[in-house]
Amino acid sequence: MVAILLGLMVLSLIIWLGLLSFRGQFWRLDQQLELTHPQLKSLPRVCAVIPARNEADVLPISLRSLLLQDYDGNFNVFLVDDRSTDGTSGCAEGVAHAVDKPQQLQIISGEPLPAGWSGKLWAVEQGIKHVETLHVTSLPDYFLLTDADIEHDVNNLRRLITKAEQEDLDLVSVMVRLRCETFWEKFLIPAFVFFFQKLYPFRWVNNPKNTTAAAAGGCILIRRTALERIGGISTIRQALIDDCALAIAVKSTQGRIWLGLSDLTRSLRPYNSLDTIWETVARTAYTQLNYSPILLMGTVFAMTLIYLIPPLGVIIGAVLGNWIIALTGLSTWLLMTISYFPIIRFYKCSPLLAFSLPAIAFLYTLMTIDSAIRHWQGRGGAWKGRVYPG
Repeated sequence: MVAILLGLMVLSLIIWLGLLSFRGQFWRLDQQLELTHPQLKSLPRVCAVIPARNEADVLPISLRSLLLQDYDGNFNVFLVDDRSTDGTSGCAEGVAHAVDKPQQLQIISGEPLPAGWSGKLWAVEQGIKHVETLHVTSLPDYFLLTDADIEHDVNNLRRLITKAEQEDLDLVSVMVRLRCETFWEKFLIPAFVFFFQKLYPFRWVNNPKNTTAAAAGGCILIRRTALERIGGISTIRQALIDDCALAIAVKSTQGRIWLGLSDLTRSLRPYNSLDTIWETVARTAYTQLNYSPILLMGTVFAMTLIYLIPPLGVIIGAVLGNWIIALTGLSTWLLMTISYFPIIRFYKCSPLLAFSLPAIAFLYTLMTIDSAIRHWQGRGGAWKGRVYPG
């Protein structure tokens, strides 16, 4: 038994050494949208498309931030009211008039959801089609696909455009700063970003020679011609993890993409309880595993081996007086703590939380298992009150 435990401890240590050495330096935060934005010779035409379903509570902040972008080029906002019941359209009109930009905003009443589409993507599709109908002779150069709960820094659009134009990118996306104020947000949200970076190392995503592709759906700037090349939004119409599906489609057609962090543009969506975060993760976790029971079992085993075995080894080794096991476990635990610390510092959380990654990983593993159970029960994923079996 002791030999088996020691073997698992050594294996976990080797895995962490491999992750830190060969996994695209995922823990580093060097892929961030530049704060400087050199003046471009010409500014492209941009249309923002916002899918909005019952978003009246956040639009006074988020929509205002979008309408007040420091961008001198042609820029219009199309908000698709996806059959809201909270006065979303009226709120949006009020915001536009309050900032004296009513001509810059157009509100589209969403049509009923057809079979084979996710709600969010159907709303985005309607917005894009409406733009194409209105701008037949002067189509936009870029679409900014953004969620209704994103508060954009005043220079965000200019920085996105500059990044795309200077580096000839077809898609630029930023992982916006998620809200991190309550206990559960501080405990779990930095880890959400950490796991995302480990799954999709940003350096790999941004390397044209690497097939890894990902995006963050809250803020995506995509070149219109790239969207046309992949066949439009309808190509990914059933995707629950639509941001990554879009990035994969663009990169698989030789498109150049970029994904990074933003410290200034932020999400307004609160995660005040464990239940709220649990629902968010469980909605798509099993989708990420392609609904495969084998991948689920492999994920549970891997999470246990990589995150849970080291602290258990420290405890068991100390109880048994086996210091080889204890020190091996402690060394591995310290490695994962060091790798987790940069994102903890980015979110301005207590450094002590860096040591809690094993407990956090345990909770995320339970969320993934729950996601699979929901799928097997036919409850699948959900977005704004709609349920998708998957």
